Amino acid sequence: MPDFSAKDVQSLRRLAGVGMLDARRALEETGGVMDDAIQWLRVKGLAKAGARDERDASQGAVAAVRQGSSAAIVELRCETDFVAKSPEFVSLVDDLAALVAAKGEEAVAERQDEIDQLRTSLQENISLGRVVRMESGEGELLDTYVHLQSGRGVNAVVVLLQGGTQELAHEVAVHIAFARPEYLRREDVPETEVAAERATVEQISRNEGKPEASLPKVVEGRMNGWFKERVLLEQPYVRDEKRSISDLLGTATIVQFAQVVVGS
Repeated sequence: MPDFSAKDVQSLRRLAGVGMLDARRALEETGGVMDDAIQWLRVKGLAKAGARDERDASQGAVAAVRQGSSAAIVELRCETDFVAKSPEFVSLVDDLAALVAAKGEEAVAERQDEIDQLRTSLQENISLGRVVRMESGEGELLDTYVHLQSGRGVNAVVVLLQGGTQELAHEVAVHIAFARPEYLRREDVPETEVAAERATVEQISRNEGKPEASLPKVVEGRMNGWFKERVLLEQPYVRDEKRSISDLLGTATIVQFAQVVVGS
């Protein structure tokens, strides 16, 4: 049991102007002694971080690393692109991605002090964003792609492929980066989302005066177009739009994919 209560955490938040997680961590580090916790926050440069926590952190950088049978994406968020492309910020997100690939998603906690220090030295709301890790099994392989902008990653993809080649996996990763699919296959799209879109499309078609007899065919055609925008396997391949990603794969199978885009 911790040597402090939820009320102590709230008190420290008010006294030091910090977020709940920082307050809790300070009390954990100091055995629940309030004065020591405040001093700990001051030393760490977090005592005024609470105000920064409320500022919009819509910028940042992403990194993707493939290491043996695992791959990872890590996003680090900040407020401005000036900070996002700074060498220390880019270096840290690269290190975090390598750490997650090697040890797992929880390993980012090992570098929390560095994130806190960067937040203090750069005077911005800097925080860990999305963290993704995949592992390949027998007959599977991984590939990654990162789109760079001003020296920092802004769009990262990892793909897990079965029965294909490394080149094919990379082609799929590049496609995902630019086409931004939301789902792997049609069955993955939530039924409520499909039903809502179908109802909208049907109403639009009626408003356009489409004959009732041809309505089902018109709606189905528009729904197929809607799926093509969102479902990876049905998307036209970016390098050859006459082929779908399903055609490109041949006998290979996409097991899983993930994409992290800064600001999305």
